[in-house]
Amino acid sequence: MANTLDGSTKNKEMETVLLDVIKSLQDGQKGFAEIGEHLKDETLKRYFLAESLKRANFRAELENELHRSGMADVSESGSTAGAFHRAWGELKAKLGGGDHTLLETAEQGEDEAKKAYKDALEHDLPLPIRQLLTEQQAHVLNSHNYVRDHRDALAK
Repeated sequence: MANTLDGSTKNKEMETVLLDVIKSLQDGQKGFAEIGEHLKDETLKRYFLAESLKRANFRAELENELHRSGMADVSESGSTAGAFHRAWGELKAKLGGGDHTLLETAEQGEDEAKKAYKDALEHDLPLPIRQLLTEQQAHVLNSHNYVRDHRDALAK
């Protein structure tokens, strides 16, 4: 009986951890798409669209893992913080903040994604899930640095 309870507790923990990362990915997917629409630089626009699609793919990978463990569909809500960042980015764009300001907002969103992955990887997760999260985290870190470097370049 104790093993079943432990397994159930582990599944619940994994579910909670992955749902937090999925919410962050939903935020990123929406944020990259919305900020990308307002960027003037065509290369950055394309990058942001590609990142939005990448976040959707990452999310699907994690949702598949949840389905395999018996969880039903995941809601499309995202987080309150993510909604705030998107609204702030939208407002900055409308006020004429320009690409630098939009990239600042995007970097703040990427900071949240970095934290979600860091927090998730502090849990005791099955090896395949841990590997998937580690691969996704590496991409998120590279994306964060890309956004930060382009923001810094525009500040000069």
